[in-house]
Amino acid sequence: SWICLFLQVLRQFVRHESDTVGSLVLERSMNRVQLLGRVGQDPVMRQVEGKNPVTIFSLATNEMWRTGDSEVAQGGEYEPRDISQKTTWHRISVFRPGLRDVTYQYVKKGSRLFVEGKLDYGEYTDRNNVRRQATTIIA
Repeated sequence: SWICLFLQVLRQFVRHESDTVGSLVLERSMNRVQLLGRVGQDPVMRQVEGKNPVTIFSLATNEMWRTGDSEVAQGGEYEPRDISQKTTWHRISVFRPGLRDVTYQYVKKGSRLFVEGKLDYGEYTDRNNVRRQATTIIA
């Protein structure tokens, strides 16, 4: 029956989705981000002693939505007063050597850019010796 077939396929899928190493079960997971926005400032390259250089820049994404119960104008567009917008700033870090150098050389403030990477949460100590949280997209 179709239920037996479904269970066989499900068992196969589960078997392929996780691998066993000794008694440790490794499950596949995903940490992936895609952003399309505008660069906030020219990228900077930093190097912390003993670590590889990194190119860092900010990227702005905008979320827009219609407010109120207004009618659509004749051209199919809303009046500007009927639209609200929220801008979110993202910190982008580029570690990969070729990509890092090209980003530093060619990306400029105002560039429209598509970035794909992963989220990274970390901590750092600021100039006043205060511990801060930082969320970064590793491109």
